[in-house]
Amino acid sequence: MSFMQCTSCAKKWQNQEDFLADPEVSLLGLQVCFENLLEGLIMFNHSCKTTFSIEVSRFGNLYQGPVYETRATGTEQCPGYCLNERELKPCPTTCSCGFAREILQEIKNFPKGQRG
Repeated sequence: MSFMQCTSCAKKWQNQEDFLADPEVSLLGLQVCFENLLEGLIMFNHSCKTTFSIEVSRFGNLYQGPVYETRATGTEQCPGYCLNERELKPCPTTCSCGFAREILQEIKNFPKGQRG
């Protein structure tokens, strides 16, 4: 079983590392699911001009830090990043959504390999 298959061109990535290292894949954003943060969707663009998404839970291994219980969305401390699905910045607030934003940073900074 492969990690992911493009919904348009059917390219397959055998594992998470191959997917993240592919220079033909770029991070687009995050659609937060406030009811269950692990069910949020991380969106990607593929060079075949397709956008697809993968659940946050499939990238949980990329984050080893704390996961907070309280959500700060809508408070004065919240910069509102989770409300803008194209915003890729890490959140400076202590918030339960923060781990997903840290996963975005890991994906964004993952070294891209050579085209093969």
